[in-house]
Amino acid sequence: MAEEILEEGDTNPTEHPNEEAAETPKRTSTGGLIDTEPQMIELQQKLEAAQKLADSYKDQLLRKAAEFDNFKKRTEAEYVNLVKNANEGLITSLIPILDDFTRSMKSGREVKDHESFFKGVELIYNKFVRLLESHGLIPFESVGKPFDVDYHDALLQMPRSDVPPHTVVEEIERGYKLFEKIIRHAKVIVSAEPQQQSDGPSDGKTQGAEKN
Repeated sequence: MAEEILEEGDTNPTEHPNEEAAETPKRTSTGGLIDTEPQMIELQQKLEAAQKLADSYKDQLLRKAAEFDNFKKRTEAEYVNLVKNANEGLITSLIPILDDFTRSMKSGREVKDHESFFKGVELIYNKFVRLLESHGLIPFESVGKPFDVDYHDALLQMPRSDVPPHTVVEEIERGYKLFEKIIRHAKVIVSAEPQQQSDGPSDGKTQGAEKN
């Protein structure tokens, strides 16, 4: 009787074990249910968002690298151009003086008055000196000053009794400063202690004369 009831109702749980396992949701260690499909979708979305963000950062990095490379090339070109044309203002201001020298040399061949020619050249020289001074070129005095390796190059030492030793007594080539920087040392002659003469006889003839 019992067997017939089972056959009619077909309610034996052992007949479809796989279907029951498939329909039963998984549980966590704490007893909660895990719905795997929504989690996979969420993880996939997060992965895609992270990939898009990484691609965006990569694109920004490439753009910045290209901008920096262009900036570097532009800066180098500007620096080369700056160095190349650094003296443009000075050279431009020297052209009128060059014109004066050209006219003086031309007229010097024609005139016989050497005094007026000399005065003309002197005027050009003074104009040239004032121009250089306006650009910061300043000569410094050396004669009568103590020898200083920061300002002077000694070409010769000369025994002198009228000045202290190591004093500049003659200037061969003038020194110059550009504003406060020494750009050329003065070439000078420096005093030395005078040589003392010996009190004794200097040769055999004198010794022979003293014996006689």
